[in-house]
Amino acid sequence: MYNKSTIIGRLGTDPEIRYSADQKAIANLRVATTESWKDRQTGERKEKTEWHRVVLFGKLAEIARDHLKKGALVLFEGPSRTRKWQDKDGKDQYTTELHAEEMKMLGSKSASNSSSGSSASASQSDDYPSNSYDDFDDIDF
Repeated sequence: MYNKSTIIGRLGTDPEIRYSADQKAIANLRVATTESWKDRQTGERKEKTEWHRVVLFGKLAEIARDHLKKGALVLFEGPSRTRKWQDKDGKDQYTTELHAEEMKMLGSKSASNSSSGSSASASQSDDYPSNSYDDFDDIDF
């Protein structure tokens, strides 16, 4: 089986950075993807926005910290992971995130409005915790 997702969207906020116990950077991002269509009955243009959680580790997180801002257009690729946590009432909650191994900066919001956009890409190295977040075998799907 193969678990790989691709998201191309705009950052909803600047990256939120924190550090693990061994001082590796971890970036949490909120990315919006929007699809638009023309309503067949009314002819009216409609759109729907979905919000995605993206997590970056190590050097990729540092690159995001230094180069990404709210509104930036970015491509992310990596496996989707679902984690379990408890809310303030002790009730189990689940969150699905894309743990990005690849990132391509496609340009900022202001650059996309001009004719000259910028582009840069980066890949995850050994900083990615490949097995340390795979403890979700007890989740029934």
